[in-house]
This record gives sequence, structure tokens and C-alpha cells, in this order.
Amino acid sequence: MGERVPQHVQNLVIRDYCERNKLQYLLSATEYAMENCSLVLNQVLSELTEFRGIVAYSLFQLPEQHTQRENIYKGILKKESKIYFALENISASSIEEFERIENIWQIRIITSSYCT
Repeated sequence: MGERVPQHVQNLVIRDYCERNKLQYLLSATEYAMENCSLVLNQVLSELTEFRGIVAYSLFQLPEQHTQRENIYKGILKKESKIYFALENISASSIEEFERIENIWQIRIITSSYCT
């Protein structure tokens, strides 16, 4: 969504979120800074059976393409896992929660088009 936050700041926010929510912080995975790239995210998703979930800095780090986000949601649901978004203090592990995230995305998309 065109925003850049330094990696060390993202890690601080994620660590704080994990501490406040009593989640074990294991490691930080950094996505490649290429447009429409989700290679690292897809790798982490494939390893979800080893972890209880994923903590992301922001839900707006999900792919901008709806179908790609939907595939991520389906992967999390299939593995009966959870995804947390530290900045927004939101977590999702059900269809209803992913629908809420999509509603937030739609609001952001609509408001972004009016602000440019």
C-alpha cells in the first residue's frame, strides 16, 4: 500500500505485541522488497504445522490482490492456525474474522482512491 516502515521498527512492534499477548516470538522472516512478492510469506505458511501462527506487522502487508489474500486465508484455515496483525491488534483464524479483514481492506482501498 505504498508505506515503508524500517524492519527494526516492525520487529519492535511485533516483539511488543507477542509479549503483551503472551505469544512466543521465535524468529523474524523478512519478505523480499520486490513488487507483488510473497515468497517468504508462502514459505512460512507452508511451515505452519510447526508453529501456532504467524504475527505480521500489519494486515496491509498482505498481498494487494484479493485472490492472493484469499489463498493465504484458506491456507491458515486449512492448517487450523492463526494470523496476528500487531499494528492493528487484530487476529484471524475463522472465515468471519477474515471477512472482517477484507472489509478493512475494502475501506482502505476506497479511501486511498479518494486521497490521491
